[in-house]
Amino acid sequence: MAGVARPSEAIDMPVSDRRTLIQTAAAIPLAMATSNAAFAQATEVPSGGPTNSAPMIDVTGTFARYLVTAAYGDLPGNVRKEGVRTLLNWVGVAIGGSRHQTVEIAVAALAPFSGPAQASLLGRRERFDIMNAAFINGVSSHIFDFDDTHLKTIIHPAGPVVSAILALSEMHPVSGKDFLDALVPGVETECRIGNAVYPNHYDVGWHITGTAGVFGSAAAVGKLLNLNEQQMVWALGLAASQPVGLRESFGSMKQELQSGARRQQRHFRGAAGVEELHVLGPYD
Repeated sequence: MAGVARPSEAIDMPVSDRRTLIQTAAAIPLAMATSNAAFAQATEVPSGGPTNSAPMIDVTGTFARYLVTAAYGDLPGNVRKEGVRTLLNWVGVAIGGSRHQTVEIAVAALAPFSGPAQASLLGRRERFDIMNAAFINGVSSHIFDFDDTHLKTIIHPAGPVVSAILALSEMHPVSGKDFLDALVPGVETECRIGNAVYPNHYDVGWHITGTAGVFGSAAAVGKLLNLNEQQMVWALGLAASQPVGLRESFGSMKQELQSGARRQQRHFRGAAGVEELHVLGPYD
């Protein structure tokens, strides 16, 4: 799919190995295109002899265990420093983009439907419910494309994560340590998934910040909600059904909307739904 990449995103990157986690991230559309016959042929176990195939690894369960057990005290000093710098940078770019035409249109469109005034819109007087506030702030932070960048995958990781947990923290205040302990694992989550699918995922036309970012949002919100291991598995599984974003939209207002991309609403429905409403997701 042809797309006009911005200078900060048109970087020639080395090919990364595709790992099992791609199944939960972005390969579902490709897998659906594979015929049943081809799939059966590729997975057929030879009769009369042992197979050399590797045993299945519970990637989601292993990662969920890591997320729920990660603690602020485990973060090295330089990681804490970069986490604070990421937050500061994100706040700056979100305020800087808060009066852009794209944001004005989004605010006007969503205001009639917003719920209780639970969270701030950075750089503005309005207050929206936490889902819409997270969305608007996510859009604002990507307006000028100066938000932080994971160079290997071209993911802008702070937008999906910070906009989500900032809005939630206004509704349910948390300590700075707990906030940072959600931010860092959330960023790590989306970048790890990005590493698993880049560059193939990006090259076929997906906007990786939009598709990988939803996992970072779900992980970070899940941390703040103190999900247990099984609940985190469900939250990530629910997030896996909702990635969105196309590179074809680069250069238009839609690119910024993909960075808000309703994923902030999706992770609240996922992580919060698991915690409060006991919504069950996939088990792996």
